[in-house]
Amino acid sequence: MYPKCKISENFIHSLADFDNKPDSLFFSDGQRRIDFVLVYEDESKKMTHKRSDHKKQKRKRQVYESNLINNGLQLEATRSVLDEKLIFVKVHAPWEVLCTYAEVMHIKLPLQPNDLKTRDSAFNWFSRLLRVDENIIKPEQEFFTAPFEKEHLSNFYIQDKDTFFNPATRSRIVHFILSRVEYATKNNVKKFGINKLLDAGIYKAAFPLHDSSFRHPSTDPDCPSERYLLYKEWAHPKNIFKLQPLDFIRRYYGEKIGIYFAWLGFYTNMLTVAAVVGVGCFLYGCLAKDNCTWSQEVCDPNIGGNIIMCPQCDKACTYWNLTITCESSKKLCIFDSFGTLVFAVFMGIWVTLFLEFWKRRQAELEYEWDTVEYLEQEEQIRPEYEAQCTHVIMNEITQQKEHVPYTACGKCMRMTFCTSAVLFWILLIIASVVGVIVYRLSVFLVFSALLSQHITETQAIHKYLTPQTATSVTASVISFIVIMILNIIYEKVAIMITDFELPRTQTDYENSLTTKMFLFQFVNYYSSCFYIAFFKGKFVGYPGNPVYWLGKYRNEECDPGGCLLELTTQLAIIVGGKAIWNNIQEVLLPWVKNLIGRYCAAARSEKIVPRWEHDYHLQPIGKLGLFYEYLEMVIQFGFVTLFVASFPLAPLLAIINNMLEIRLDAWKMTTQFRRIVPQKAQDIGAWQPIMQGIAILAVVTNAMIIAFTSDMIPRLVYYWSFSVPPYGNHSTYTMKGYINNTLSVFNISDFKNESKPSAPQVGNQTTCRYRDFRYPPGHQHQYEHNIYYWHVIAAKLAFIIVMEHVIYFVKFIISYAIPDVSQKTKSKVKREKYLTQKLLHENDLKVVTKSMGKIAGKIFRVDSPFRPKAE
Repeated sequence: MYPKCKISENFIHSLADFDNKPDSLFFSDGQRRIDFVLVYEDESKKMTHKRSDHKKQKRKRQVYESNLINNGLQLEATRSVLDEKLIFVKVHAPWEVLCTYAEVMHIKLPLQPNDLKTRDSAFNWFSRLLRVDENIIKPEQEFFTAPFEKEHLSNFYIQDKDTFFNPATRSRIVHFILSRVEYATKNNVKKFGINKLLDAGIYKAAFPLHDSSFRHPSTDPDCPSERYLLYKEWAHPKNIFKLQPLDFIRRYYGEKIGIYFAWLGFYTNMLTVAAVVGVGCFLYGCLAKDNCTWSQEVCDPNIGGNIIMCPQCDKACTYWNLTITCESSKKLCIFDSFGTLVFAVFMGIWVTLFLEFWKRRQAELEYEWDTVEYLEQEEQIRPEYEAQCTHVIMNEITQQKEHVPYTACGKCMRMTFCTSAVLFWILLIIASVVGVIVYRLSVFLVFSALLSQHITETQAIHKYLTPQTATSVTASVISFIVIMILNIIYEKVAIMITDFELPRTQTDYENSLTTKMFLFQFVNYYSSCFYIAFFKGKFVGYPGNPVYWLGKYRNEECDPGGCLLELTTQLAIIVGGKAIWNNIQEVLLPWVKNLIGRYCAAARSEKIVPRWEHDYHLQPIGKLGLFYEYLEMVIQFGFVTLFVASFPLAPLLAIINNMLEIRLDAWKMTTQFRRIVPQKAQDIGAWQPIMQGIAILAVVTNAMIIAFTSDMIPRLVYYWSFSVPPYGNHSTYTMKGYINNTLSVFNISDFKNESKPSAPQVGNQTTCRYRDFRYPPGHQHQYEHNIYYWHVIAAKLAFIIVMEHVIYFVKFIISYAIPDVSQKTKSKVKREKYLTQKLLHENDLKVVTKSMGKIAGKIFRVDSPFRPKAE
């Protein structure tokens, strides 16, 4: 059943001719601007037998387009130049429609130019060198704004009706109408919205137009060619070191895109400070490497060369010489140094500074881009939510009845189901991580047999390719592949759960989806890193009594160089592989698709093609828009902050990646994708609290990495307590003897039959060494933890508590000292509210006062008993 409306047959059957102006953004009359384009296939040209379905589709489309006309929009259809089956429906919103819906949507528009004086920053001379040339992209004039009201039209700053609503605002208004116009009614339920028509295939595409080609300016002198300027001054690789023209980006693509690039640019700039400190700590580690006493002892043939280590697995593994870990210990000296501790403390403070200064910057953008009160006034209910509003409840605030899609009980059931589904899939991710761990445990035996390292081994490859290294690298690669496969599944699952949850507004929808996806991605990406950092090698027992997984697999020990290096390897593979994969997926695929499309149309390239057809053959941005761009960067933010103690160069690599990411995203958006429907956004949404949560967790993880994953605390305990009497034999504090002191002794005769190595012992060897702090055989407490172990545990716990409290205290002071909104922005907001009150409300009061005065005068001029007597 279709809604009763008069279908404009004239429009349906008449097609306007293309005027051979490829850069035209107007109807065939050259006057009415194209605000949106709808594309469908002409059913009469389709070679198929399903004519009944085609009639239904055609009928729905006719009803929809007629309702668009009834809502005040003007339509004009044109047949494709390259494909006669395609019809392009151009949509224009007249002035009255724009004014009406601007008021409905509470769109803020200019009242008068900003008259507040601004003081130039002390760093303006430097930033001016990096800015876009103001002669090419002119700075936008600042205005005080207010929500549009038709009855106060004269109070708004209108110089030209054609430019009062810019193209982005026009497109947003038209898309608002397109999303709410009805096309059918079934079982008393209205069906409406362009999104459903696109999903059903009734329309093939719906998009606003780019204003020109990105390669050259428009031939129309009235067109500003903003797309060309954006490509030339923003997206082109030559601008990699320039600041972004954020106001211009916001003007063309809308606030949602603008706030993303503003955040990404701010994050990249703040990373510069972290990168400088990180490189300094890395260089400190490189310089201190030569004075690393414990590494020198490992490499010394008279010390490390005489230490025989116990096998690290049952049967297949053999005894090995400590000097095999010489190269690993040298690398470990670089990362496991005092500089790492300094850098971890610095990053805990840096992340707070970043978030606090971003709040200030975000507040400035909220004011400048008119989104301060956006959530309260402008955001509309999602059409999908409106379509399901079948229940009636009483609003506690307004005391009026309103329609909702579910009762309180129904909402509770939905939330329970969604929460259960999210937990189920998180457990599934954890199960996949356990699967990778089991792989590590089982394949270690294989690599131990293939890459067995005997005491007399001299081949160069065995210095680097140990069984532990081979296991770690292959497991990291498999983990990365599993992560990428699960990502595809979790995207669909998260969307399905969020759709079922039925959030009220688009912001609620995106925040809910963001939370679910980040939970999935957090467990997916970070679980293997948490395992290596905090669990691997921590619960292994000792050679005579090892700990087993599932009663079968012996718990794996750390690489001979320590788990810190393995954590760095895992991070490098996941972050590097993720960056390569994302670039292929986000940049290369759209470019290849567009290249194939251009190649297929090469035979018809002599024809003049209009702007709307050029844009149709570009790639659609997708329903989730910037979701994956944010997700990619926030996951990177997690790697940079959560595990930075294991790799001080992470911020430097992040800067390089982000500088490329900004230009690649800009290039992709400007050249490979259709123009995005401009949308409002007050802030970066749910990503803000997610980053705040990561910042809090980062302090704990870095403190625990230094305490439990690195060997810094055991070394400090040895230096200050066990190198001198009563525990040590040295007269002064020293690191000499550290290696011998931290390797426990095990009697070979104490091996159990099931774990005894198959390889025979060498010569008169009766003992072997292993990494732990236990009493030697023959002691009354043999193989139990010694006093050194308990000193180390106490020192680790004390270090974590002190480091956490110090950093959290500094974070609290910084958060309190830096206000979220600067005084300058507060003044602007107050000035704008004052002007709004004065211009829109006091003027009304004057009109009312003047009218009342005239009425009073008329009353007193008439003879009346109330007329005052003349004296």
